[in-house]
Amino acid sequence: MSPDLSPDLTLALELADAADEITLARFKAADLHVETKPDRTPVTEADRAVEEELRRLLAEQRPGHRVVGEELGTSGDGDAPRWIVDPIDATKNYLRGIPIFATLIALEDQVAVVSAPALGRRWWAERGAGAFSDGNRLNVSRVERVEDAVVTYTSLHGFDDRFLDVLDRSWAPRGFGDFWQYMLLAEGAVDACVESAANLWDLAAPKLIVEEAGGRLTDLTGEQRADGGNALASNGLLHGTLLDALRI
Repeated sequence: MSPDLSPDLTLALELADAADEITLARFKAADLHVETKPDRTPVTEADRAVEEELRRLLAEQRPGHRVVGEELGTSGDGDAPRWIVDPIDATKNYLRGIPIFATLIALEDQVAVVSAPALGRRWWAERGAGAFSDGNRLNVSRVERVEDAVVTYTSLHGFDDRFLDVLDRSWAPRGFGDFWQYMLLAEGAVDACVESAANLWDLAAPKLIVEEAGGRLTDLTGEQRADGGNALASNGLLHGTLLDALRI
């Protein structure tokens, strides 16, 4: 673990503990309640329960701070610090009993926690202090060529033939997807990740962890942002080449 945890990172880790307790209690439950949102994506009772609990805790511990969450929208206003929460990233995995899901928590551009309790894994980072998991500091890979790279993606939807060409060039294309691909990137196991559609709450926490591990995350125009609607993340060495191939 990082030797000195700030109060904000300590709080983010406590929020993750609370989220894990809720998600694990309902994981694989036969009576799990599931609805379909207007955008045709699923939401479970656990998604809402996690976000409600994290908002309650933040209201107690950081009154006045803003909160942006996938299920309950935005609260607070002004220039107060902003917490960004995805209560369950990879909800489709969660509701089908696939253990690759996580709660994503970020105090925007300052601290980040990704907690995947069914995998027994957690990753965290603080701006300027590095990224960590399981007591180890994380570092991205040093792969420099697409032909030697593991390139991952969440879905092929929304991509054109240019992306298929990149996958064909790559050493190992893999559809790992969601938070998992970014954590593997931060650990050095994956070299680049691409998403044609992603929201702020999908990317805020992974972005900081990837960057503190030495990598980059931009949108597909090359802007360093988590709210661009899509994403390219890499070890940094591959970023220019991939942007040239995929830039929109």
